[in-house]
Amino acid sequence: MENILIHAENIKGLNYLLTEKNLRGKIDLIYIDPPFATNVNFTITDGRASTISNSKNGMIAYSDKILGSEFIEYLRARIVILKELLSDRGSIYIHTDYKIGHYVKVMMDEVFGIENFRNDITRVKCNPKNFKRIGYGNVKDMVLFYTKGCDPIWNEPKEGYTEADVERLYPKQDKYGRRYTTVPIHAPGETDNPRAFKGLMPPAGRHWRTSVDVLEEWDNQGLIEWSSTGNPRKIVYCDEQEGKRVQDIWTQYKDPQYPIYPTEKNSDLLDLIITTSSNSDSIVLDCFCGSGTTLKSADNYGRHWIGIDKSQLAIDATISKLQLNSSIGIFNCECDIVSLE
Repeated sequence: MENILIHAENIKGLNYLLTEKNLRGKIDLIYIDPPFATNVNFTITDGRASTISNSKNGMIAYSDKILGSEFIEYLRARIVILKELLSDRGSIYIHTDYKIGHYVKVMMDEVFGIENFRNDITRVKCNPKNFKRIGYGNVKDMVLFYTKGCDPIWNEPKEGYTEADVERLYPKQDKYGRRYTTVPIHAPGETDNPRAFKGLMPPAGRHWRTSVDVLEEWDNQGLIEWSSTGNPRKIVYCDEQEGKRVQDIWTQYKDPQYPIYPTEKNSDLLDLIITTSSNSDSIVLDCFCGSGTTLKSADNYGRHWIGIDKSQLAIDATISKLQLNSSIGIFNCECDIVSLE
């Protein structure tokens, strides 16, 4: 599939993907960072994006003036079409904030089903602020993660251990200095006719985590640690692990200090989402594509991509970002640019 950049109001662009491109059920990953119903015009002044203080003399990148229930219905109309475009193994991530995000979640539960809600991810967006206000400082926003069904694409994300993690999670050392921990070899729930391991039966109400043959093999390999009371546990070495599971509080993806487009997001955040919830042959869609961060990350990881935005400033910023992307080559040879305006 050829990558597509669409200059259009996004509901028009989404319908184009359904009717003209026949992409119903073909898109594996959708990430969107829609307006947050802030009642603000976001501007660019002298080539610099404004994110908090917006100059009245700046060029309007986009207008965020749809508020309240009207905003939720505006977003719902697009979410309904996005669900049609999403494949059965597809995922959608919606970047929002603490003021409107909970209303967005209720709407998403209605469209996608609460059973397909996966995470409310907290993303630390900035350093602490010292503004005087009644209320605690706001340093976070939220990413709502839903899947279309029960078997989504999922490439387990891992992050490296810090030195403190290693000391805490792998507190023991063998005679060679390798750090390790131990875990039980049994789990909750009884099975019929369990076999004995080294003359031991699983504790009451539990079963062996694996077959006795595997337990015997582990023991022969020195991977079972026996306590002074004769309790066996499996040895897990730190240097054999890929890292720790990514949790739902993301602290390392703060906004760029000098964005080229208002509310531009951290590219590492998009890298994580794209590598986790899509495969190399997947199509990734961002219908509020802004400066094209999603598209660049998708391209870097060999995904097909589609971007939509109605702002000419956004389209220009996206093209500039992709032209600078070393993996994309000559931009016009890699992408179909469509204007529906």
